Amino acid sequence: MAARTKARKLALDILFAAELREEEPSAVLAARGRPNQDELAEYPHAVRLIEGVQEHRDRIDELIAEYATGWTLERMPTVDRNVLRMGAYELLWVDDVPDAVAISEAVGLATELSTDESPRFVNGLLSRLQRLKPSLTL
Repeated sequence: MAARTKARKLALDILFAAELREEEPSAVLAARGRPNQDELAEYPHAVRLIEGVQEHRDRIDELIAEYATGWTLERMPTVDRNVLRMGAYELLWVDDVPDAVAISEAVGLATELSTDESPRFVNGLLSRLQRLKPSLTL
């Protein structure tokens, strides 16, 4: 498995835990870093994703809520919500990750970790954001 794929899984784990604990992702990251410093050092992209999602979360959530046809943010499974946040962050704010890779990796996480319907939903929403990207105000 590629390093960035492992980094995305690690980041998703921390974002998911932060939401369940109702804590900031940076706090969960710091707590996890104490016993797992080597793991975090090995996957700097995970830290980048966690910090980026936290920094842009309000705008990311606005975009997801606006373009998720038939779904409110609150109704989405927690895994899907956080996969979408990471995918949207990579798609809209990370220039060194191709859009197709950001979408594909998010779909892969949804396939592995969420419901049968989730991969199609994640793909559709992130693809829509990709098409609208030039017109979005970030």
